[in-house]
Amino acid sequence: MTTRKAAESTLYHVHPKGFWKKFRDAVVVNPEISTGIPIAGINRYPPPGSRPEKYSTPASKASDPAQNPYWKRDVRRAYPQLSVVTQTDLATLLIQHSAAKSIPAPSESGDTEKVELPAEKQETTDLAQAIATITSEAKVYNETRLPPSIPTAFKKWRPELAPDAPHDPDSYFPMVLYK
Repeated sequence: MTTRKAAESTLYHVHPKGFWKKFRDAVVVNPEISTGIPIAGINRYPPPGSRPEKYSTPASKASDPAQNPYWKRDVRRAYPQLSVVTQTDLATLLIQHSAAKSIPAPSESGDTEKVELPAEKQETTDLAQAIATITSEAKVYNETRLPPSIPTAFKKWRPELAPDAPHDPDSYFPMVLYK
């Protein structure tokens, strides 16, 4: 009959020596428990940092200074680019989009004819004139169609008196509660 052998718990672990061995023997509850610190020469073979060759960084496009200038890598100078829309540009856009032309539906025959829309060059107008012409053609807002409001995630708070907090009715209690 074969006997089962248990793994020795202290075989691959560091043992205390000298004073600390005597201290451990006196204090430890179970002397069979290992310290848990592995022996460096046995646990990791070959040990880290023992290889004779030196590490060489692989060549890449980023490691070539000629192809990787500093101004491309400098994220501190990656400012957002400004976009400028002048009043004349906005006025022409408003007038063009208020009178949008409809494009004819594609024919079912499969002909790929190009339909050209007449590109009318608008004369430059003032923004106030453009808004006045758009609002004079069609009433933009009325009582039933109100302008959009700013979306808020919460309801506007209107103070309402709340019932008083429990207190002694004969004592001075200057607190007024609102909900």
